[in-house]
Amino acid sequence: ELFGTPHAFPIVIAPCGTQQAFHPEGELATARASRSRDCLQILSTVSSYSVDDVNSARGAPTWFQLYATEQWDVTEQLVRRAERAGCPAIALTVDLPASNREALRRFRRDSNEECQACHVPGFENSIERRPNFNGIDTSTLSATRARNLDWAFVERLRDFTSTRLILKGIVTAEDAALAVEHGVDGLIVSNHGGRAENSGRGTIESLPEVVDAIDGRLPIIVDGGFRRGTDIIKALAIGADAIAIGRPYLWGLGAFGQEGVETVLDILKRELEIVMRQASTTRIDEIGSGLIVRPEA
Repeated sequence: ELFGTPHAFPIVIAPCGTQQAFHPEGELATARASRSRDCLQILSTVSSYSVDDVNSARGAPTWFQLYATEQWDVTEQLVRRAERAGCPAIALTVDLPASNREALRRFRRDSNEECQACHVPGFENSIERRPNFNGIDTSTLSATRARNLDWAFVERLRDFTSTRLILKGIVTAEDAALAVEHGVDGLIVSNHGGRAENSGRGTIESLPEVVDAIDGRLPIIVDGGFRRGTDIIKALAIGADAIAIGRPYLWGLGAFGQEGVETVLDILKRELEIVMRQASTTRIDEIGSGLIVRPEA
């Protein structure tokens, strides 16, 4: 249960942009899978389909992941669009103010025409669509993401929107405590898949200090590297309320569309149930820290 809304299992579909690059139906197929399996979906600002279309396909509102832009009026219009679409929560991403993706640049080709030739006509254009920005003047933006994210910005956004405000990208006890002070409603422990700052510390290593700092005052979701049911039960035992997945469902989407996403969710749910049985836990709220054995320092 998150903010009073029950879900079938504690697995969340994390925000991943440009899903039409994986399948022609992109986020629409993901939304239908989210609906059929009764799990929360968080939609990216840079999705291939608008928040209105995705919410329609899902039959219920998603949460809206927000990339704040350098201009407040553009950010304001994105938030208003999400609010009009019925999104009950805005997840402000704070873990990617800048990045240095050297590995990505090493593998990028100057031209990928050979790859694009295998896709349906127009594929090269579809991955550039940003429908959530339709009708918003972005002509004067020099950067599509804000680089001045601070607590004053969080407070301004908190005062502006009537939805719940989540911070995505908190990995330390200090920032978790400050998030509580500044009135946010929840946290996502995330390091943007390790692509922004890749010093090697996984989110599940950051999770304990965030859980301790929050002390049950806010719901906590964690993402980053969760691939098996055993991974999920460990995060629940540490104190996360739910676990978000990104790459796994994209693999399913790319292979089989909606059915592929559903299969990934089914596999993870089944694996979680298996390890819960092995741990003699019949309910999510029975999963506690006693299941975790920590290595001695």
